Amino acid sequence: QVQLVESGGGLVQAGGSLRLSCAASGGTFRRSGMGWFRQAPGKEREFVAAITWSGGFTYYGDSVKGRFTISRDNAKNTVYLQMNSLKPEDTAVYYCNKHPTPPDAYWGQGTQVTVSS
Repeated sequence: QVQLVESGGGLVQAGGSLRLSCAASGGTFRRSGMGWFRQAPGKEREFVAAITWSGGFTYYGDSVKGRFTISRDNAKNTVYLQMNSLKPEDTAVYYCNKHPTPPDAYWGQGTQVTVSS
């Protein structure tokens, strides 16, 4: 059974930093591109960042470029999202999943990030 567990969210002031983690189990994630997505209240889920299976290429949404960094440790089946210079508009529930085609069945509970102004 595939399971993705996100952690590391919390409440932070604008300008602060957080590091999210996504632990994957039950599947072959080492050969999969992985991504971070987020959903703010009343909005659709949106793409944040992605990384290829080898970690050689990364991709970012326009709103987070230069502030967020995605990385992965295949030995630990874990994907990370380092978030710096956080803004109130970054407030959302953050999820990880395969990229570029995230299976609906793999969405986890996500981790809440709240940025206060």
